[in-house]
Amino acid sequence: MKRVYNFGAGPAMLPLEVMEKAQLEFLDYRGLGAGLIEISHRSAEFDSIINHTDELLTELAGIPANYKILYIHGGAQMQFSAIPLNLINRHQAQKASFVLTGNWAVKASKEATRYGKPQIIASSEKQNFSFIPSINTSDIDPDSSYLHITSNNTLFGTRWQEFPKTGDIPLVADMTSEFLSRRINISDFGLIFAGLQKNLGPAGLALVIIREDLLDYALPQTPALLNYKTCAEQHSLSNTINTFAIYMMSLVLQWLKDKGGVAAMEQLNEAKAALLYDFIDRSDFYRGTAQPAHRSTMNVTFNLNPEHKLAEFLAQAEARGLYALKGHRAVGGARASIYNAMPLEGCQALVDFMAEFAEANT
Repeated sequence: MKRVYNFGAGPAMLPLEVMEKAQLEFLDYRGLGAGLIEISHRSAEFDSIINHTDELLTELAGIPANYKILYIHGGAQMQFSAIPLNLINRHQAQKASFVLTGNWAVKASKEATRYGKPQIIASSEKQNFSFIPSINTSDIDPDSSYLHITSNNTLFGTRWQEFPKTGDIPLVADMTSEFLSRRINISDFGLIFAGLQKNLGPAGLALVIIREDLLDYALPQTPALLNYKTCAEQHSLSNTINTFAIYMMSLVLQWLKDKGGVAAMEQLNEAKAALLYDFIDRSDFYRGTAQPAHRSTMNVTFNLNPEHKLAEFLAQAEARGLYALKGHRAVGGARASIYNAMPLEGCQALVDFMAEFAEANT
C-alpha cells in the first residue's frame, strides 16, 4: 500500500490508525451488519457516537458547562453567514468588528455586510498578510456585537500568538486550521468554529462551540438550519446530519486522547514547526514568507530564492512521497501544512529533501 506524507492544506491527512479503524468498520459497524454511513441519525448506535464525540470534545478542549457544542452542515464558510445571522443583532447598532489577517477573514467581513455593518479595526493586507496586527480593547467599537478573528491563517502561515482581550464584547474565532493543535482557554471566546477538514475529520461539516447566553439573538430571517439555538435545542439533529463525518471525528478525537491530549500534541507540533523553520532560517536557498514573530505551527510557508526552481522542487518532492507542497496562489512558493496527523518523521523527510535539493541546485 502506498502512503505519502500529505502536506495538503485541506482536506488534510488523517491519522493512519483512524483510517484503518474506519476501513475495518465500514461494512459492518460493531456487528450491526451495516455501516455507520448507512444507518439512521436517530438510531441508538449514532446517538452513542454523537454523545461520545461531545464527551471527547469537552474533555480535550476543556469546554465549560455553559457552552454548547453544535455540528453544522456546510463547513466553516457557511458560518460566515451563520455568525452574523445569529449574533449581529446582539447590539441594536448591528455592528461587527473584524481583524483582517487573510482571505478567510476578508470573506467573512464581506458576508457580514448582508446582515449588518462590519467594521475593519485592523488589517495586514497591505503587507500581504505576513503578520498579525496588534489591537487594543479600545480599538473595538463598544457598539460591536462581536469581534471576529481568524486564529490561524492557512494561506499565509501566520497565527495569533496571544488572543485579543475584548472585555464584554464576545470574541469569535475561526479556528479551522488549528483547533486542538494547542491549548486555549475556551472561556476567552464567545464562539469558536472550525471546519473539520484540517485537524478533526473529513470536509463538509463545521464544529461550533458557543456560549449559551449568545443563543438568543438570531435575526428573524435566520434559516432554521443555521439558527444556533435550534441546533442547540435539537442536538444538531433537526435534519439528517452528516453522520459519517461525526463518526470520523469521534475516531480522530479518541486518537488524540490516546496520544496524550492537546498538551502533548502542542509540544509535538512545536517541535515539527521548529524543525522546518530552523532549517529555512539557516538556509540561503529558502526563505520564509511570514514574519517570524507571527509564524504558524500548522502551515509553514516558504519560497526558494531562485524562484524559477519551484516547479522542479515540487515535482521532485512529490516523486519522493512529499505530497501537496504547492503554496496558495496568493502567496506563491511552497507550503507545508503539518496538522496534528503529520508525524515528526514527515517533517524530517521534508527537511532532508530540501537540503538535498538545495545542494544539487547551488
